[in-house]
Amino acid sequence: MLAAFGDPGHAFPAIALGAELARRGHEVTLESWRKWRSHVEREGMAFAAAPEYDVFPTRDRPLKPYEAAVRAASETRAQIRDRDPELVVADILTVAAALAAEREDRPWVTLVPHILPAGEPGFPVYSVGAVYPRTRAGKRLWRVARPLLMRGEQQGREELNGARARVGLPPLEHVHGGISRRLALVATFPQLEYPRPWTPSLRVTGPLLWEQPFGDVDLPEGADPLALVAPSTSQDPDHRLLRAALEGLAYERVRVLATTNRRPPTTPLPTPPNARVVDWVSYARTMPLCDAVVCHAGHGTVARALASGVPVVACPHAGDMAENAARVRWAGVGVSLPRRLQTPRGVRLALRRLLGDPGYAERAALIRDWSERHDGAERAADAIEEVAAAGYPAVTHGYLPSRG
Repeated sequence: MLAAFGDPGHAFPAIALGAELARRGHEVTLESWRKWRSHVEREGMAFAAAPEYDVFPTRDRPLKPYEAAVRAASETRAQIRDRDPELVVADILTVAAALAAEREDRPWVTLVPHILPAGEPGFPVYSVGAVYPRTRAGKRLWRVARPLLMRGEQQGREELNGARARVGLPPLEHVHGGISRRLALVATFPQLEYPRPWTPSLRVTGPLLWEQPFGDVDLPEGADPLALVAPSTSQDPDHRLLRAALEGLAYERVRVLATTNRRPPTTPLPTPPNARVVDWVSYARTMPLCDAVVCHAGHGTVARALASGVPVVACPHAGDMAENAARVRWAGVGVSLPRRLQTPRGVRLALRRLLGDPGYAERAALIRDWSERHDGAERAADAIEEVAAAGYPAVTHGYLPSRG
C-alpha cells in the first residue's frame, strides 16, 4: 500500500513507483486525493481515497498539519485493516500513513520525492537557499550556526511525538522521526545531493518520473534556441514569473514556449512574436527539444529537465524551491534567480548567462546519461522487494543521519 500527499510533486512519484510495482505483478493500492483515481487505476493499481483536509490555519476551520495527520491516521488504519498490505510506503508528507502503519504493526518505508531534508554538520540549513560551503571555514561556520538555526527540527519532533501520543504510540528521541529507518527512498539525482555518509537504509534511486498523458504542442517557429517557461502548478497565482519571462525575452534571439499549467491568468498575458503560450504541455515530450527551462524550481520540474539533459534557470518561490535552486547552482546544471530579481531584466540576464556558457548544458547532459542508465522507479521497486524478502525485524522508526 502506497500513501501520498495529493500535490503533483508527491502524488506523481508515488504513481510512478506504484505503476512499476504493479507491472512486476504485485497487488498495489495507492491512497491519495480523489482527483488521481483514474490515473492510478489506469496504471494497474487499486485506488483508496485519502482523507482531504485544509491544513495550516484557515479563516473558517483552523487545522494544523499534525492535527490533520491524527484525524487521517484513523481512516488510513481502516484502509490498512481492509487491504491487509504486507508493506506500507508512506510519502514523507503523509505522516498519517506512517502512524497508521506503525499502529497496525505493519512495516513501513518512506518515499522522499525530492532532496533529503535531513542535514549533516557543516551543511547549510535546508531550504534557505544557501549552497554547500567550498572552504573549511565555511563548513565550520555552518557547524557552529546549525544548532542555533535548526530549532525547528526539535519543534517538529515535539509536534510529531504529540501526534504519536494521540494515536497511542510512544515518543521518539530523535528528529526526522517521520523518515523510516528501515528504508527511505530518496527520489532525486545523486548529483544534487551534498556529500554525506549514506546508511544502507537510505537509497538514492533517481527521480520517480510520471506525468498525465498529453500530446504534442506546436512550437514557436524558427531555429533560435528554445526556452520553456514552466511555472509551478501551486505557487505564484498572479503568474509573476511567466509575465516577467514573456516581457524580458521578447526581443531576445530565443523562442519561448510558455505554459499557464491550467491556471488561467486574471489579466491577459503579453505574448511577443517569438513566444507561444499554451494551457498545458507534456514535459516528457517537450523538454528534450528545449535548450533551457525557466521554472520555479519545484523538484519535479527540475528533475524532468535534467533527465532530458536541459539546464535550468531556477526561480524559487516558496517551500523547498530555494533548496532545489541551490542544488542546481552547486551542481553546475543551471543558474538561480532570487525572488527579488525575478523581473523581466533578471530573467533575460539569467537566460543569457545560461545559454552563453556551454558548460551548463554539458553537465545537464551527463545527468541525462546517468538517468538513462538508472531508472528511478525500477531502483525503488528493487529496494522495496529487497526489504520485503528480508523479512521485518523490529526496528525503531525514524531516521537520524549517520555521523561517520
